[in-house]
Amino acid sequence: MRRQFCKTAIQVEEQVKESFRFEIIHKSSKSRARVGRIYTPHGIIDTPAYVAVATNAALKHVDHRLVGDAGQQLMFCNTYHLLLHPGPAVIEAAGGLHKFMNRKGAIITDSGGFQVFSLAHGSVYDELNMKSRVGTNKKYTSLLLSVTEEGATFRSYRDGSKITLTPEYSVQIQKSLQGDIIIPLDELPPYHMERSKLVESVNLTHRWELRSLREHQKNPKNQAMYAVIHGGVDRELRQKSIEFLCSHPFDGFAIGGSLGKDRQELIQLLEFVMPRIPTEYPNHLLGIADLESIERVVPLGVDTMDSCYPFRVGRHGNLFTRRGVLHISQSKYRNIFEPPDPEWGLKDVTLAYLHHLLKAREPMALTLLSLHNALFMVEFMKDMRHRILRDEI
Repeated sequence: MRRQFCKTAIQVEEQVKESFRFEIIHKSSKSRARVGRIYTPHGIIDTPAYVAVATNAALKHVDHRLVGDAGQQLMFCNTYHLLLHPGPAVIEAAGGLHKFMNRKGAIITDSGGFQVFSLAHGSVYDELNMKSRVGTNKKYTSLLLSVTEEGATFRSYRDGSKITLTPEYSVQIQKSLQGDIIIPLDELPPYHMERSKLVESVNLTHRWELRSLREHQKNPKNQAMYAVIHGGVDRELRQKSIEFLCSHPFDGFAIGGSLGKDRQELIQLLEFVMPRIPTEYPNHLLGIADLESIERVVPLGVDTMDSCYPFRVGRHGNLFTRRGVLHISQSKYRNIFEPPDPEWGLKDVTLAYLHHLLKAREPMALTLLSLHNALFMVEFMKDMRHRILRDEI
């Protein structure tokens, strides 16, 4: 049973419920997988769902409207980058992100903390691929100046100006951006951190999340706020984080922080965490959504997950198909005059044409390869939901 702050908090929660709610359509008899719906002011999100990352309010090399029209129901925009340019005041003057980028569907924004701490520690994707930048990139490390009770101070990579991101300021920025789902400020500790410091980090994150929640409650703006569960791969700390966050009126739960040194450790962590998250709330896996990981985490009960992975690999000449990933730069595709996949993704371009564009270094190659993967992800998740409904997952 969650403990409410006060009568005002209850009123705020009821206001959010009017525009944001989650329902479970079906629970698989084979696993913890489930099909659900998240209702937001900008439409329904059918879950489980892949969340496309529009870092600067734009997908890389692809018109987000094409992907949105094809069924991409939720996109992720990054507060850190939008703070540095064009700035929250510009986006607020435009009427919020939806009007600024002409996006009809739902948007989730992060706190900015992930990017700030990634300056020093590398990203979750890097950790899972064992490519952490810790101690190897002094340029990025030097941009993070300090972490205190007040917040994180860093220098802008654009003009060198000093910025302090506090929990309150992060929420205020997200209010200006006007996304449907927002995230409280949290600290991103590296994987290799001694336990005593990890305990301090989790406690600091909890205090920051509580401050973020209180700032959010001053002016909900029909936005929902997800708590972020931390604790690294330490099960005791993850349990502590879940218990603390469940005692406060958040609208959903995100799994964040360091998620393991490899995919197997990620899965083992989620096997512990997922059964302990209240099932009546939506959950989100932060920063991990490659095809193999999605296949592994959805049976554990993950509802949504974000990553720029489909666009990143597309830019490097890799195409998603149901028979595996095709490396389109290989010469064997030079004379194959058929689409990458007969039903999913782009159906009106051939492998030979895509191979030619990539070899000719035509910018259109990046657009078509990324668009194909984005459209493939929409169909991939639709198929996954259908399989859950049939109790096949």
